[in-house]
Amino acid sequence: MTTLGRFKSRSELVPGSTSWYLADLGEFRGKQTLYTRQSPQRLKTLREHALIESAVSSNRIEGVVVETKRVRELVFGAPLLRDRDEEEVRGYRDALNRIHDQQAALPIDEQCVRDLHRLTRGEIWDAGQYKDKDSDIIERDPDGSERVRFKTLPAAATPVAMAALIPDWEDCLKNEWVHPLIALASFNLDLLCIHPFRDGNGRVSRLLLLLQCCHLGYEVGRYISLERLIEQNKERYYETLERSSTGWHEGKHDPWPYINYLVFILKSAYREFVERVGDVQAPRGSKTEQVLHALRQIPAEFALSQPEQACPGVSRDMVRRVLREQSGKLVVCRGRGRGAIWVKTPAE
Repeated sequence: MTTLGRFKSRSELVPGSTSWYLADLGEFRGKQTLYTRQSPQRLKTLREHALIESAVSSNRIEGVVVETKRVRELVFGAPLLRDRDEEEVRGYRDALNRIHDQQAALPIDEQCVRDLHRLTRGEIWDAGQYKDKDSDIIERDPDGSERVRFKTLPAAATPVAMAALIPDWEDCLKNEWVHPLIALASFNLDLLCIHPFRDGNGRVSRLLLLLQCCHLGYEVGRYISLERLIEQNKERYYETLERSSTGWHEGKHDPWPYINYLVFILKSAYREFVERVGDVQAPRGSKTEQVLHALRQIPAEFALSQPEQACPGVSRDMVRRVLREQSGKLVVCRGRGRGAIWVKTPAE
């Protein structure tokens, strides 16, 4: 029984650690609009960094590596490709661009899953096709020994399993079997356990993670590379995936280690976004413009905290400085200290 199927058939107690993660992510999501009101140049820089890091990290997890000096040209240019590794990095970039540009129009269905695989695999013969032979996940040790880390679903059962996974995802969201982020992580776990493709399953799972996050309104992956964070925590990724996949075929697995891992990655991404959104090099005067823009949007009477909240990444001292500069022009101050109220002038 799949993880999503388990949540449909019986209610489960959500671990306390998971609940804490979900509460924090709900708070971050609630403030997301405030953080994305930064200057276009600032957000563009973050998006470019995330695109490069995602294309490189997701492939590097699978052992695909390209020269550092070639990365930017591969992601933003159109050079002649030198080898298979460069083709796969370029393909992942194309898949990311499709998600970023068309996310609202991209449904989570089998065609989408196949298309993302086709893009990431380039000209390989089985790109976009489910596996036609059984293929287990093998771990190879430095001494040359091997072991079966996980026995994947047989090839003959793969089309049926994939045809059932998508409706379960839709029903889980519609009928609220569990929190949407738990459903997202469960879908990701089930996809990796089904292992529908001969190769490239991890990359497809990470692309779908990004797309599903965007569908659910958690858009941090546009600015912070989820793939890079997964790579930085790669040992925990493999450890929790192995723990949660044990017993999956019998429906006796424990999905919570892997679920907690993915919500931890999302929380880490949001924390980094909040930290970095004020650190990216911005054009001179952009913070002043940001505060002035916020003043035009807030009510006619406001406290200092309101433009401050509307400008994450801008210090309170900077907000005060702009207000002082505009005193008697755009705004006037009534009162002193913490209780002071600012009022827009009639001209404003």
